[in-house]
Amino acid sequence: MAASVFLLIFAIVVSTCNAANELHTSIHLLRPRPGFGRQLVEGVDCLSWRLAVETNNLRNWRLVPESCEKYVGNYMLGKQYRRDCKAVADAALEYASSLNLTGDGKDIWVFDIDETTLSNLPYYARTDVQFGAIPYNDTKFNEWVAEGEAPAIPAVRYLYNKLLTIGIKNVFLSGTNVRFKEVRISNIHKAGYRSWEKIILKGEGDKGLSAVAYKSKRRTELVSQGYRIVGNIGDQWSDLLGDNAGSRTFKVPDPMYYIA
Repeated sequence: MAASVFLLIFAIVVSTCNAANELHTSIHLLRPRPGFGRQLVEGVDCLSWRLAVETNNLRNWRLVPESCEKYVGNYMLGKQYRRDCKAVADAALEYASSLNLTGDGKDIWVFDIDETTLSNLPYYARTDVQFGAIPYNDTKFNEWVAEGEAPAIPAVRYLYNKLLTIGIKNVFLSGTNVRFKEVRISNIHKAGYRSWEKIILKGEGDKGLSAVAYKSKRRTELVSQGYRIVGNIGDQWSDLLGDNAGSRTFKVPDPMYYIA
């Protein structure tokens, strides 16, 4: 009798454990919840949207989704954006430090300007811009550029300075119109970038070109002048694609706008 009871209890325990294991290993739809599960985490879909943007799986989008405006704002103004930029800069520096440079002054690193070298967050945080959730206004943005007050992105400035000590020269390549050249030079200098090999802005001969075509053209010109592009950093995939993109490319995050 005692043995029968023991076997019955053992069977129940095994059955319960198997059921628990099946429940534990089952695949369920991801529904993150705070606290005791009474409310879905706000913005989880926006996180997926940002991932698609950064991996270039989502292309040619025109606006930040209205429901993600606060999410993007919190990300850009918070610690995570800065940590992400630092992670990119650290990876770039690790790569740069491994290079065997010739020392002939022809090894260069290409830097984009907007949202790479300089941050336009003071502009994008405005209520009439809302981190890219409101349609782009060329006039307003150019007025901001003309102020020449964009701050540096600290992690990228750190990378820039370290590259100089390694012996890599820096070239700024931007889609900014050449009419802003003087104010851009002043702004870059004020933000802590003290020297560079070249600063290349968009001129009359570049009209009608896509961002990829324009940057490919200008990088090809650099290569034809004998430069070796050992690295390239930008916030847009159009900074990093096309001809002569560089031996390695590095993308800093930017979920606020897309340039093809």
